[in-house]
Amino acid sequence: QVQLVESGGGLVQAGDSLRLSCAVSGRTFSRYAMGWFRQAPGKEREFVSAVSWIGSGTWYAESVKGRFTISRDNAKNTVYLQMNSLKPEDTAVYYCAADQKKVPLTTGDYWGQGTQVTVSS
Repeated sequence: QVQLVESGGGLVQAGDSLRLSCAVSGRTFSRYAMGWFRQAPGKEREFVSAVSWIGSGTWYAESVKGRFTISRDNAKNTVYLQMNSLKPEDTAVYYCAADQKKVPLTTGDYWGQGTQVTVSS
């Protein structure tokens, strides 16, 4: 069983930065491709970013490209999402996901509980 725990969310103003972390335990971290998704109130969950097993490949939603950066530290069993130039439309609950067989671009096998990000204008 894999456990994912997100942290780093909060309330910020437009233009500010946040770094989300997702700590993974229970299995060898490097066996999992990782992703970040978000869900705003009244909206469906959407893909934000993903990173391959050793970090050589990264993917981003168009809405965050150039502002967000995903990275992973396999020695710390943690994946990060650096979010810069935040906008009110980035407000959502952010979830990390892990998948052993594929890069989680649409869904993942394991999910964290989510961390709230609120961006005020």
